[in-house]
Amino acid sequence: MSLALRSSPRAADTVPRADSLAVLKGIGTLRRLIGIYPEGHPVVRQRLQELDDTVRSQLRRQSPICIDVVQGEVHEDGTAVPIELATRGQVVQDLLALGVQSVHIHDGVEREELRALAQFLWDMQRTPSTETVAAQLAARGIRHVRLGRLVPLDTRQLVQHWPDRPSGTIDADYADSILMAKEAFEDVTAGRELKANTVRDFVQLIMLKVARSNAVLSQVLAVKQYENLTWLHSVNVSMLSLLLGRRVGLDAEVLTALIEAALLHDIGKTRIPLEIIQKPGALDEHERRTIEAHPVLGAEILMRMKGLHPLTPRIALEHHRTVKGTGYPDGGDGVIPHPLSQLVSVVDIYEAVTGARTYRAPATPERACLMLARLAGDTLNTALVKTFVNTITFFPVGSLVRTSAEQLGVVVRPTDGEPLHPVIVPVNDRLERDGDEIDTSRRGDDGNHRLHVVESVVPADHFDVNAFVGRRAA
Repeated sequence: MSLALRSSPRAADTVPRADSLAVLKGIGTLRRLIGIYPEGHPVVRQRLQELDDTVRSQLRRQSPICIDVVQGEVHEDGTAVPIELATRGQVVQDLLALGVQSVHIHDGVEREELRALAQFLWDMQRTPSTETVAAQLAARGIRHVRLGRLVPLDTRQLVQHWPDRPSGTIDADYADSILMAKEAFEDVTAGRELKANTVRDFVQLIMLKVARSNAVLSQVLAVKQYENLTWLHSVNVSMLSLLLGRRVGLDAEVLTALIEAALLHDIGKTRIPLEIIQKPGALDEHERRTIEAHPVLGAEILMRMKGLHPLTPRIALEHHRTVKGTGYPDGGDGVIPHPLSQLVSVVDIYEAVTGARTYRAPATPERACLMLARLAGDTLNTALVKTFVNTITFFPVGSLVRTSAEQLGVVVRPTDGEPLHPVIVPVNDRLERDGDEIDTSRRGDDGNHRLHVVESVVPADHFDVNAFVGRRAA
């Protein structure tokens, strides 16, 4: 299977180029030569000419040149450049030793500015200044180059702290699946090989045990008051993909491939700096391009791994592409994602918005369903959206809801053909059972519903859904 993508402005942004290393090397080498040789020496002039040629060549392809060092890795225009550590080591160390983690070069830069930049980098360690770097560059006539440090954004004191995993009583098999996924993602993050047998064990655990528990399903579907970390999100997407896959009639062999792909669809995020993934607030253009590289990075990781289903890399590549052939990465006009990629896309969006982030609270299930409905047709497969919403309903099993009679209740099962009117168990303000089951789909003599579910309610931390929803087959 080929992962080649047709070139376009967006696709080009996601293809790393080693020219960034040549620019960094050129600046670093010129800095050292200026410190060694007198001004105007032929060696200095030659190296300055080479650097000028390299910079101009790259600016013709894309402007500005944006090179950042993030956690020891060189990033060009937001995308990690695949350079061996031994090759990039000295260049990166030279920059970091000077306190420089970001070099941006804009159109219009003159050769004399590059020489002045190298001179400045040589002088800055020997003659420290209290002025800002921007002011010092401007004083030397350097108008088209920006230097800086990357400061991790930390606004945690301004936002709610969310735990990093489900609280309360957790189904033992669900807990095992979470642990297996966490270890797998940590292996890839650390540069270790993802083990095919670990993935197979996860798939079997989900299919044969975890998916049989209504208690697990309720924790996956309802409002989640914990940080939607990548590996935890991936476990939940696997569960919900299995649920939707069964509803549309996929056989066991295809379901196995689907669960594997759903687990690994976001594996490319292990190559994205955590400070970008968890940044509170909107991403800037540079960060957006970085995060949008994760489908390609994930497909590349999975293509190198033996023992996976052939569709797994493709689904990782396509899960942010739309049914009309748009989205990212650019696969070419009118190229439609595989049906399983379309399925994972529906589930991925639902699970993402119902999970908490450092920078925002989770959406309620009914709001998430309405979001899917708005995206149907242009972004998502309409038939899959309808099937998914009808399967999970607007008020999933385990949801805490409020009725039109101002009564709290826990949803214990859906009703056929009535996604807005589930069966609930009434509870009091202490979230203790307070009466017999109520079927909100029942109608009065006038043909109207006697009771309506008005909204989902975010439960308190001590709420234990297992008291209401058992381990019956989901």
